[in-house]
Amino acid sequence: MGVYGVRMVEKRGVCNLCEAICGLVFTLDDDTGAITAVRGDPDDPLSRGHLCPKAVALQDVHEDPDRLRRPVRRHGDTWVEVSWDEALDAVADGLARAVNDHGRDALAIYLGNPNVHSLGSLTHGTAMAKSFRTRNKFSATSVDQLPAQMLAYLMYGHQLLLPIPDLDRTQHFLVFGANPMASNGSLMTVPDFPTRLRELHRRGGRMVVVDPRRTETARVADEHHFVRPGSDAFVLLAMVQVLLAEDLATPPAYVDGLDAVRAAVAPYTPERAAAMSGLDADDVRRMARELAAAPSAAVYGRVGVSTQEFGLVSTWAVQLLNLLTGNLDRPGGVMLTKPAVDVVGRSFVGRGHHDLWRSRVRGLPEFGGELPVATLADEILAPGEGQVRALLTVAGNPVSSTPDGSRLDEALAGLDFLAAVDIYVNETTRHADVILPPTSALERDHYDLVFHALAVRNTARFTPALFDKPDGAMHDWEIFREIVLRTQRRLRTKRPLRRRLVQAARMRLSPTRVVDLLLRTSSPRLSVARLRKGPVDLGPLQPCLPDRLMTEDKRVRVAPAEVLADLSRLESARAPQGLVLVGRRHQRDNNSWMHNTTRLTKGRPRHRLLMHPHDLAAHEIADGSVVQVKSAVGAVAVEVQASEDMMPGVVSLPHGYGHARDGVRMRNAVDLPGASVNDLTDPSVLDVSGNAVLSGVPVTVTPT
Repeated sequence: MGVYGVRMVEKRGVCNLCEAICGLVFTLDDDTGAITAVRGDPDDPLSRGHLCPKAVALQDVHEDPDRLRRPVRRHGDTWVEVSWDEALDAVADGLARAVNDHGRDALAIYLGNPNVHSLGSLTHGTAMAKSFRTRNKFSATSVDQLPAQMLAYLMYGHQLLLPIPDLDRTQHFLVFGANPMASNGSLMTVPDFPTRLRELHRRGGRMVVVDPRRTETARVADEHHFVRPGSDAFVLLAMVQVLLAEDLATPPAYVDGLDAVRAAVAPYTPERAAAMSGLDADDVRRMARELAAAPSAAVYGRVGVSTQEFGLVSTWAVQLLNLLTGNLDRPGGVMLTKPAVDVVGRSFVGRGHHDLWRSRVRGLPEFGGELPVATLADEILAPGEGQVRALLTVAGNPVSSTPDGSRLDEALAGLDFLAAVDIYVNETTRHADVILPPTSALERDHYDLVFHALAVRNTARFTPALFDKPDGAMHDWEIFREIVLRTQRRLRTKRPLRRRLVQAARMRLSPTRVVDLLLRTSSPRLSVARLRKGPVDLGPLQPCLPDRLMTEDKRVRVAPAEVLADLSRLESARAPQGLVLVGRRHQRDNNSWMHNTTRLTKGRPRHRLLMHPHDLAAHEIADGSVVQVKSAVGAVAVEVQASEDMMPGVVSLPHGYGHARDGVRMRNAVDLPGASVNDLTDPSVLDVSGNAVLSGVPVTVTPT
């Protein structure tokens, strides 16, 4: 019973907006069903009561007047609400027409980041994408984390065998290009990072951060070093070289290729690293020695490491540092998870594969069935056999989040057909012929299939929908099912009947039922019914190597040919001249969306270009003025802000802004003009893995 006789009820929920997957407790008015409060769940064994501002904004997204609740179809320059049958048939007609008239590769599919945060997308969305058998599949993976997944496949035998820092027990945490104070981890599910950092300090541990910006994480570190963007590979390889040259390495017995590693890293001395990075050679040696001497240590590199020109090499060097110091599979080091639903061991996610085919225009190799999204515009614009004529986007905004967004924006306007599964009209979906909006996150059951597999502690949590599905609405998995079944009926070339029947049966099985079957047939034996009573703590990460390796011989391949071959490209690298651009993300942002959420966007503007005062003076630019930032592919105008948190020679523009395009439905677009950092990103410059290079982009900054 609340104040003034208002009856209140509490329900468990989850925030599935980012990788932290924080458990929540919602307080609702029992009469109206309205949310009156949101707080962290103190009984959740992973998030332990933590929540960030985004969790509170779940209510804003659910209630957002800009959110689509019914399918809309384009009529000229306007949108018209239509029935689900009309909308789904229109989508099926458009997709089937492209395939029937031009071949299966005439259809492209793009999956955005929110797909991995939705149970229905993981159980049915990926199945939908596979059903079309097009080679033109793309996702946010190749602008974020492709080097990490590719290296896990090459070294450990599976793209999701990603060693996770055992943050709750480590004594030494070395961070390259990551900001967990803002992100709560990435490829490392670690809710409540601030408290976990305080616990590390209480047990006598240290955190060292290497980053070209004094980030929120760097500010609370015991030690922070500036590093020139794109030079991480030289620093990391120099640390590996020190470990081997000074006989400090203690690798496990189940590794192959150490002699090749020793020979490959020999030229990468601390002095060479210093010349490229700006980091003192003595500091490089000291960091390597301290890492080797620590009772336990974990090296962690994330977005800043992955999204640079040598992302695969840099990610490899991070893995080598953990392995050579004996911290792989060690409590307090980096360890592999064993979640209740083991998506790796159960083959729910495939191991991965590389270079089975290449893109039509640029000849870029696929990984795990996807091509680098940096070439999506090429595949649309270049005429000829196999040209992309139709596109299906699912919870994604590639115009805002992928390289050279302006060119992709123009390319999308020329498609024969574009359909989107999305709750917003954004920079990408404004080009759609049909938009199919699923229910909100609070109206769907949820279980984190992926992020339990990346968490710093083994736990299991199922959260039923907070609200019933509204009349006339569809869940995302129901939309995917209908797209598959309706489109398959329209294709001239059909798969064998037995396969179609099996596929139809699987697509009709609800995500909750799928999870329940997985839980009941896993170890430990759990069920959705059991998890409805509350989350289950399965304990800290446990040593499991070499048994958990997915390589044929259960050995780690520490010298992948693809990495060693890329060292020749690294040899020709030169220290950047002039200004270089890096991105940044904020705790109150969620990639390219949630900027129309008032409680997240209020306060000091966050979409400014950060620039060191010395650089402002050298370029005769006034703090607070509007400047032009120009790269090889584009130019944007943005307000500049002086910041001593920036390394001199480096400027920073946040990811996910630039909403003021015609047709975008966003109440705050006028107040949050900003600029899209990806209008400056060059799609022709990629890591060898195919990942976009978002960090270390050469730019000029001039007064307007």
